[in-house]
Parts: sequence; C-alpha cells; structure tokens
Amino acid sequence: MAKVLKILFFLGVFGAISAAGITYAIYYNVKDRIPTVEELKDIELRIPLRIYTADNQLIGEFGEQRRSPINYADIPANLEHAILAAEDTNFYHHPGVDILGLGRAVVQLITTGQKQGGGSTITMQVARNYFLSFEQTFTRKFTEIFIALKMERELTKHEILELYVNKIYLGKRAYGFEAASQVYYGKGLSELTLAQIAMIAGLPKAPSRYNPIVNPSRALIRRNWILQRMLSLGMINKQAYEAAVESPVTAENHGVTPDIEAGYIAEMVRSELYTTFGNDLYNNGMTVYTTIDSGRQKAANDAVYNGVISYDMRHGYRGSIETRIDLVDAPLEEQQAALEEVSRFKDWQAALVIATEDKTADVRMVNGERATLSWEAVKWAKPYVDADSQGPEPQTMADILVPGDVIRLRPDANQGWLLAQKPHVQSALISLNSKNGAIQSLVGGFNFYENKFNRITQSKRQPGSNFKPFIYSSALARGYTAASTINDAPVVFNDTNLATAWRPTNDGGKFYGPTRLRQALYRSQNIVSVRLLDELGIRPTLNFLKRFGFDPDELPHNLSLSLGSANLSPLQIAAGYAVFSNGGYQVQPYLIDRVVDRDNQTLFQATPVTVCETCTLLERNSEDEPQMGLFNDLDGIDSLPVAPQVLDPEVNYIIYDMMRDVIKYGTGRRALVLKRDDIAGKTGTTNDGRDAWFSGFNGDIVTSVWSGFDNSTPLGRYSGGRAEWGGSVSLPPWIEYMRYALQDTPPDYVAKPSSLVTVRIDPKTGERALPGQKNAIFEIFRKDHVPPKRDLNSPALDDGTTSEVQEEKQENSALENLF
Repeated sequence: MAKVLKILFFLGVFGAISAAGITYAIYYNVKDRIPTVEELKDIELRIPLRIYTADNQLIGEFGEQRRSPINYADIPANLEHAILAAEDTNFYHHPGVDILGLGRAVVQLITTGQKQGGGSTITMQVARNYFLSFEQTFTRKFTEIFIALKMERELTKHEILELYVNKIYLGKRAYGFEAASQVYYGKGLSELTLAQIAMIAGLPKAPSRYNPIVNPSRALIRRNWILQRMLSLGMINKQAYEAAVESPVTAENHGVTPDIEAGYIAEMVRSELYTTFGNDLYNNGMTVYTTIDSGRQKAANDAVYNGVISYDMRHGYRGSIETRIDLVDAPLEEQQAALEEVSRFKDWQAALVIATEDKTADVRMVNGERATLSWEAVKWAKPYVDADSQGPEPQTMADILVPGDVIRLRPDANQGWLLAQKPHVQSALISLNSKNGAIQSLVGGFNFYENKFNRITQSKRQPGSNFKPFIYSSALARGYTAASTINDAPVVFNDTNLATAWRPTNDGGKFYGPTRLRQALYRSQNIVSVRLLDELGIRPTLNFLKRFGFDPDELPHNLSLSLGSANLSPLQIAAGYAVFSNGGYQVQPYLIDRVVDRDNQTLFQATPVTVCETCTLLERNSEDEPQMGLFNDLDGIDSLPVAPQVLDPEVNYIIYDMMRDVIKYGTGRRALVLKRDDIAGKTGTTNDGRDAWFSGFNGDIVTSVWSGFDNSTPLGRYSGGRAEWGGSVSLPPWIEYMRYALQDTPPDYVAKPSSLVTVRIDPKTGERALPGQKNAIFEIFRKDHVPPKRDLNSPALDDGTTSEVQEEKQENSALENLF
C-alpha cells in the first residue's frame, strides 16, 4: 500500500507540475492577447451616429450596430434576474470562471465528441465579445478564461454586468438589451413586461434560433423555460409566472424608425461629417443636432408629396405596372409573391385587379386582403398620351383597369385607397430663417429611398424669371425707380457673347409698350428685363450680384442673364432671396447646429453670421464677407459674427414691395389664399417649361420650390392645353408649406426705412402726377430719386377718367395670357 501511495504521490506531483507547465505555456502563448488594466477600464462601446432636429426628433441613424448604452442603475431588476437565470446563476459568487460548468462542458465534449454548450460565465462572454473573435479553438477558450479572471480582479460585478447588458448581440443589428427592446418592441426596457423581458433574455444563447420574429415557437419555449428558472430560483412569484407564460408573443421588427422623414438631410449631415471623422463616425456615439424644425419638415414633406402627385394626376394615367392574367385565379401565396416584387413607397400598396364592374373594381392587396375600389378612387385616370395631351375622360372601370392588372394604391382618408402611379416628375423645397441662414426644412426630391440625388444642393437648373428680382435690385441701386419705364417692344441684339442675333420675346408673344418696372416685374415681362440689363451693363451687374452670394464666374456673361439662364441650385436661390427677406444682409445657409460626443461634450457649435439691425455700419462690415456653404465653421461661440449689409435698406424695401405686387396682382396671385399682406415672391419658368420655380418670403422666412424632370424634358400641358409653369407646379406646394409655417404668426414685414417717401404718379408714364389727376397712383421712392413736378403748362394729358381700381383690373386681365 505504501508503495502504491508513493507512486500516486509522484504521479500527482508530476501531474501538477505538468499542468502548471502546460498552463504557463498556454499563458505565454496568449499573454499578448490579454488586455491591460487600462484597456479593461477604458472599454468603449461602438455606438452609431444619431441625427436629430432642433427639437430633438430623430432624423436618422448610421452605424452597423444599433446600440443604446445604459448604466447598471437603469437595468430593471427583472432583466438582471432573467439574465442570471438564463446564463449564469452563480455570477455573483464565482471568480469569473465556473469550474463545475467547465467540467460539465469537458465531459460532454469527451463523451459525445461535440461541444454542447455550458461552461461560459457572463464574465467570459463579456471577455469574448470585447476582446476576442468567435472562433472555436482551445487557444481562444483559454485566453477567454485568463481575460475573465483578470476582469474579475479589476472590475466590479456591477461593471461587468453593465458591459454585458450593453454589448451582447441580440439579433436584428441590436447590440445590448436597450437596443433590442427598441427593435423588438418599439419601447424602452423600463416599459417592457416580464414576459417581454424574459423573451429578449433568451436571445444571447442563439439570437437567430430563438428570435421571436423569425422563430416565434422556439422563442416561446425558451422564454417559458427562463420564466420557470426564475420561479424556481425565487426571483418571481407564482402569480407573476403564470401571467407571464400566458402572454402571447408580441415582438415585431421596429427597426430604426426616424421620428421625422428627412433622408436627404440625414445624408447631407453624414456626408459632411465623414470628411472629418471617416469610419469612426459610425462607432463613436456622436449626436448631431440640426437646425431643422420637425413641424416644418413634416409640412415640407407633405407639400412636395402633394404637389408632385397633383401634377402627375393632371397628366393622366400611364397604365398598370404589368398585366398578369395568370395571377387572377392563382393561389393566394403566388399572388402575394408577385405583388411583393413591386417596389414599395411610403404606405402605398401593390394590388392585383381580380375583377371589374361598371364603376367598381375588386382587388387583392399585397398583404392578402381584398378591397373594392370605388369610381371616385379612379376617375381621375384619363389616359396619358404625351406630356402635352391626355385621352378622353374614362366612362367605366374597364376604361382604366382590367383583371390581371398589377397596380399601386395610396391611402386616402375619404376613399380608403386611390389608384396611384409612381411619378416621374421631381420637386424640391428649402426653407431658411433669413436672419441667420438656419435651414428649417429641406426636401431634396420625391422619394429619397428610390433616388438619393439631392436637388437642393446637387442639381443646378435655370431659375428663369425667379432670377429677375436680382437684376431689378441692381437697377434700383443704380438710380432706377419702381416707376422708371422701359419700352416693351420687339428688339434684336447682336451680342458678341451670343452665337447669333437674339430676338427675345414675352410669353404669349405680346408687347406692352412703355412699362413701369413695377408692372414689368409682377407681369414677368421678358423684354423689359433684357432691355434693362442692356442699359445697366453686364459687367457692373455681375459685380453687383456678388452681394447675393453668386459667383460671377458661374453666371452667363451675356444678356440672357436677365432671363435667368444661369445654372443655379435652389440653395443658392434661397440664400439670395434671404437678402431681400432680412433687410439687405448676406447670411450663410447652415444645417448643423452642434455635435456632441458620447459623453455629451460639445465637439462643434455653429456660430452663424446673424443679422444685427441695431449694429453700426462699421460693426456690420467688420466681419469678412461670408462664403456660401452648408455648414458654418467660423471660430468662437461666445458671440455671433455680424452679417454684412450688402443691399441698401431703401433699395431692399422697394424691391420687396414690388414683389408683394407679384402676389397681389401678378403671376403669384394664387398665394392670396394665405390672406397675408406681408408675403412677397416671384415665379420662374424656363424655356418650354423645363423648370418651374416659386421663391417667396416675409420678414423672417424664405422658401424656394423647384419642380421639373431630372432629364430636363418639358413639363408639358394639361387639360385645355394650359401650359405648366411656376405658378401651377411650384407655387401650390409653396402655399401649402407656408400655410403651416406662418400659421398663428403675426404679419412680419420687411422693415421700411423712414427715409422713403410716397408720391402720386401717372400710371402710364411713371412721371409725377398733376394736381387733381384722377387716375394717379402712389409709388415709393428714395428721396433723391423722386420724379420732378410736372409743368402745368405741358401738353394736354390723358383726362384721367380711368380710376386706379380700373387701371389695376385692366392690368390683371392681361395677365391671363402670361406664364
């Protein structure tokens, strides 16, 4: 016996030495992979970039891992219990490694030849997730053990559990339990029921196998097993257990759902920040607060959407996506599969026409439901012939739809569903705070998810007559007045900068003879604009236009400049109109207000150049002239730089007052429905109606809308042969947006300098009216530019029998054939 004991003793010593040697060899092999104390305590979670409106509504999120870190104090007690019951009951008592659990795993591996799970503590899982790959090797397992032991020495149990709760992968791009709560249930952890908590606590073992969306039956079994464990461990009582196991599976894929639809804005922010931060942008937990107002952004989305749909419906129905007669009697699954292939947009649905009656159609929706389309839902669908013509009004449902047609439907509050088609036309809207250039809403196109091309910043199109106010303001600054007359008569220009002789015309081919500038602007008379620029000179005018932020090198150096032939973005146009809105100051459009890091420390704070009407002239001009751009990066946040004054306040007010008449009497008369006397603006339509604009403002806000086709084809004509133009395509969405933006706000006029004077003039000549002249009208002048009094002994004039009201009616009647 003594001999046997001696042998056993030496074997034991040898075994211990061998084990120590093997352990040291393994440690030596993996020691370089064990993190330092500093690394253990400086663990940073990968948190995505999040972008918000100024009023804290989520716009977008960028990053492969969706994560919302929380502190240990924020972990619900039921979640902690569920995790321990499912993963590591002995968590608070082991040193990071569960020897018995590892022993069971080794025995399973030896007896079955397969790894059947078990053995990994929560600490070991944290070590694997933070510092190691998921390769199945013994080396990695030993490294995991060494890291776990070290973590237990350097971190508290609560710190380790906090790391676990925030790091573990739980499927659907969700990392951490708070993110999983949002993804599967659309609410925070603190709002979850016991059953829901147990459900997501079952995910770490196998996120795909026990996913409640993909495999609800398996997930239910896993959930109930965890609840049973919690009951047996005394973590919950029987009443809570019974109520939880009876709860149905309620998980759905909530994904990343922004509070406000603003894809173009989110992409603008991401693109700008990426140039500075690179790929770290998606992991470092930065939060961006933009200048966007969520209410106005929603209004802008609706305005562009409704404007595009309205144009598209006016031009007729282009037919079904395809006709599949074979699907009419096919099994439901086959019908749904075919409809699933149709690209989706918003809350539109694809549908299959099953049968038609005289005035109704029976359709199968992509979700499998049946619906009946009424005549009211489809009667708009006159056949599309081409851009300029539509077919006859449909009389029966068969004129529009036949069984087998695969169509799109959009929701409607009155009809339930309306026949729809994917529009080809595009539209874009931008709205600025004119006092500091803050972009309050921006829509770069009809559907960001189908076409990410941002027409506000990336597209440069001809503004047409939308550009004329800049030319007219140049004239006013050079001594012209709103009463100055230009002869609206045929003219031929042999400009050396033009290839051939140029014969500009007015829309409709009419000529009006001597015309006051005020009339010419609100009537949008082309000949007057061309003659005016010819008198002013191209070079001085180009130099003047720099005041509005325009680069002369980007503008045409010929007389076509007067008709808006330059290629400019809506952003540039809106920035130029901001000068008119704010009293003559140049501001810089900007979108990012501030950027903070994961610790809420400010990385960037915008300091926009801001209008200061009370500053002295020296103070206003002391700042360098701002450069056009989206993101203001001026230094210093203690005081805002002062916007330079670039337009004389008197000139600015007169051009503002002239553009108010565009809405009162001219091409923007539709905007009278807003019942606002403080708004001003200008339409714009290019040759053949390829671009349609409306830009308008009051003393606080400027909004510009562009509409057209990306390939520059004409917008065409609709019923009655009426041409599409700025007033029919872009003005309606401007009105819809401004109705919201200006609601409950008092009139905000551009400030009128007290130095301006008002005198009575002859409406036909623009000269000073004679005493007692009946048809005289009032006009605003700078003191030094008031027309001289006329000699009472001058030749007889018009007897003045036409009243001011009659004069305006005559002018307005002529507008029916303009633009």
